[in-house]
Amino acid sequence: MNPLAHDDFRWLLTGRTCGELGNAVAPVALAFAVLDRTGSAVDLGFVVGARSLASVLLVLFGGMLADRLPRSVILQGSELASALTQAVIAASVLCGFGSVPLLVALSLANGAVAAVSLPAASALTPQTVPENVLAQANAYVRIGANLGRFTGAAVGGVLVAGLGSGWAIAVNASLFLSAALSYRRIRVEPAVVPSSRPLAELAEGWREFSSRSWIWTVAAQFCVVNAVNAGAVQVLGPLIADHTIGRRAWGLILAAQTIGALAGGVLAARWQPRRALLVGVAVTFADVLPLVFLVQVPLVLPLLAAGFVNGVAIEVFTVAWDVSLQENVPADRLSRVYSYDLLGSIVALPVGAVAAGPLAARFGTQPVLLAGAAAIAVATAGALLNREIRILRRRGPRATPV
Repeated sequence: MNPLAHDDFRWLLTGRTCGELGNAVAPVALAFAVLDRTGSAVDLGFVVGARSLASVLLVLFGGMLADRLPRSVILQGSELASALTQAVIAASVLCGFGSVPLLVALSLANGAVAAVSLPAASALTPQTVPENVLAQANAYVRIGANLGRFTGAAVGGVLVAGLGSGWAIAVNASLFLSAALSYRRIRVEPAVVPSSRPLAELAEGWREFSSRSWIWTVAAQFCVVNAVNAGAVQVLGPLIADHTIGRRAWGLILAAQTIGALAGGVLAARWQPRRALLVGVAVTFADVLPLVFLVQVPLVLPLLAAGFVNGVAIEVFTVAWDVSLQENVPADRLSRVYSYDLLGSIVALPVGAVAAGPLAARFGTQPVLLAGAAAIAVATAGALLNREIRILRRRGPRATPV
């Protein structure tokens, strides 16, 4: 059966797509808003790092909340809060009172909202479709999300270049409202009967997370991968683009990555290897490509190609990861396991974002980017040494051999 035959899944897909469309505009616009105001990679690192810091601090709370309350309700509230914070950021930029401390504070608020919503969004999919179409449903969600990211990245670059960063940020506020309205239409039962012992719930989630070495190994791998990308792509990338290829070209490169992710989602919907997690972890080596191509004098065409390949790899991994968790972790603990996974994956994001500027100033952008590429390669190779990652197989009936 096609996942789109289910009403709840269609509304989930619409909400995720609208939300990602709004989210895609924001990083491009916010990065150049900070650079326009201060021209400092250090200031940009603080603003980007603030959002990640709030997510790190609150993601466990978000996972516990998503296992206690209706996940669609959590997503409605988080999208409304995102709309409000983005509207305030847009007003601060357009009206000229967008100081770095204010943008840091608003980024903290935005990160807090994301921490609450991420575990709920990831754990809601299996409540909206039967298990036999779970892989296709995850792939469709990722395709929709990447359509939003592709459109948002392209629109963000054009809006920043043509109208300015403030109007670009204003666009995503209305998109978050659309996402909230979509989530309001979802009607599914809560996955569990909530407990009154939050600490016991967190401990139960930790036992589920720590008892499976394939989960915490991948979380450790992406602690490195995400930290490097936060500094290299979100901080040093816009800085390099501002002095070389230009802002519009940088927006197109981000869009190329999202087109690749869209292609990766289509591939994941049609190709479901039995050792999906092994394949997904292995293709993470592609994260090295954009960093290597940024090292020399950046050229648009090689960066477009690197972004596309990287995007395909991201989606192949993400679909494999989501299905692996959803098939092997009990539904009543899934959000908490997602939250521990997210915590491990993003705990170093603020460090990566904040440290990129000072490290580049001290050692130069080229050595920092090369060191980051080496760190990603080593972390990925290390994850592949885990036997559980190499042997874990899909349970789905349509899985095909690797």
